[in-house]
Amino acid sequence: MNFYSLFGIIAAIVIFITGLRLANDNISMFIDYPSMFIVIGSTFAASVISFQFNRLTVLLKIFLAHFLGGHKINYASVIANVMNIGESYRNGQAIDSLTSKANDPFLREALELIGEGFLEPAHIMQILEERMDHMNYQRTEDATKVRTLSQFPPAFGMMGTTIGMIVLLANLGGEDAIKMIGPAMGICLITTLYGTVIANLIFIPIGENLIESAKTTHRKNQVILEGVRHIIKKSNPVMVAEELNSFLLPKDRLDWREIVKG
Repeated sequence: MNFYSLFGIIAAIVIFITGLRLANDNISMFIDYPSMFIVIGSTFAASVISFQFNRLTVLLKIFLAHFLGGHKINYASVIANVMNIGESYRNGQAIDSLTSKANDPFLREALELIGEGFLEPAHIMQILEERMDHMNYQRTEDATKVRTLSQFPPAFGMMGTTIGMIVLLANLGGEDAIKMIGPAMGICLITTLYGTVIANLIFIPIGENLIESAKTTHRKNQVILEGVRHIIKKSNPVMVAEELNSFLLPKDRLDWREIVKG
């Protein structure tokens, strides 16, 4: 599990609830079911109208997979895997027998293309690059859709507030009208609160999480793509490691000397 994300969620909830308690000891005053129905229901309806529902469920699954199993990509391990496979292939081992040793799905897919033997190396690299770019485009587009969804809750929150104001003003009258304005205004503004909370604590963080996941996955695939190029050319494993390290920051790079010594 991604403990940093879990900590962030817990911290956001605690801070929000604490803020409500500091504002008023009676936290139940911030609960209004009609407001919840307006904001959540309208947001769901607008989301289904805007995007295919099955795509939304796929995005949720991607987020949960990244969040629950969301360990950081170990680039050094990816490079070591490419390096070992390349060395085995260089020493005459059949590519078909090396496919099972690939720890990454994209690397496994690349080795399968090579093992089929129907395509020229240049064509294989072209196909892999196109698949990598399309995958990155699709994931980035999906993440952008989630960010787009964050616009709906605040808008419907304002709609709920407007509805509440209309009801409030329509029922004002009599000697106690002034006393009713304060409490009634508080209830009207709750929908705005709900819209802001849903947008900033749910949709925007999920969207940013998906964008970050797309970026790291694309960088990992770039490393693998260059590694496959060297596997096909049967390059020296040390040269492979050094060139693949060029994609990364120093702290993420592989120390190939440990593998050579091993």
